[in-house]
Amino acid sequence: MSFIIRQEREEDRERVERITREAFYNLYMPGCVEHYLVHIMRDHQDFIPSLAYVCELDGEVIGSIMYTKAWLSDDSGHEKEIVTFGPVSVAPGHQRRGYGSQLIAHSLSRASELGYGAAVIFGSPSNYIGLGFVSSRRFSVSLPDGRYPAAMLAKELRDGVFDGRHWIYRGSPVMDISTDDAMRYDDTLERLDRGYRPSQEEFYIMSHSYIE
Repeated sequence: MSFIIRQEREEDRERVERITREAFYNLYMPGCVEHYLVHIMRDHQDFIPSLAYVCELDGEVIGSIMYTKAWLSDDSGHEKEIVTFGPVSVAPGHQRRGYGSQLIAHSLSRASELGYGAAVIFGSPSNYIGLGFVSSRRFSVSLPDGRYPAAMLAKELRDGVFDGRHWIYRGSPVMDISTDDAMRYDDTLERLDRGYRPSQEEFYIMSHSYIE
């Protein structure tokens, strides 16, 4: 089989959105919002086109990753620009085969080449610690309210970038999706049945957990 990773092209957009919808539907909630994020993200000023990648298997796009800018500020107000990624999507039928991990590793390497020193993401630790991510608490990277979510993970792309200071994370406002807007958009697409999965409760627990 032929597997490649390449930058996303305009003609990939519909396929990427469809893959994202199918990959996340009913995973974290009845339906999903991730495909709506994909739909609106590219037009936002914080989107990083040079870090939008897809992977192809035998000429068919089966996965994608997208990045936006994010920021860290220290207690004196000094700010540095970093990156965050998501969604990372792999088409059902091709998941748990390492394609998503390869997309992440490839794009993080490119982010480092572009001069970004760190990545902070939100996700299940079991999916990312094998790629070098650790709890943001270990780097003293918190939310503005001082809390450290269990799902908030960080990775240095350049040694020493966190340098022991306390950092406050700020993501792009494009990530603040209205669920109502996402559901209205979803209603314009081919119907998929919204329903419950046990993974939704797992997501609820993780997304409401914090590290002291």
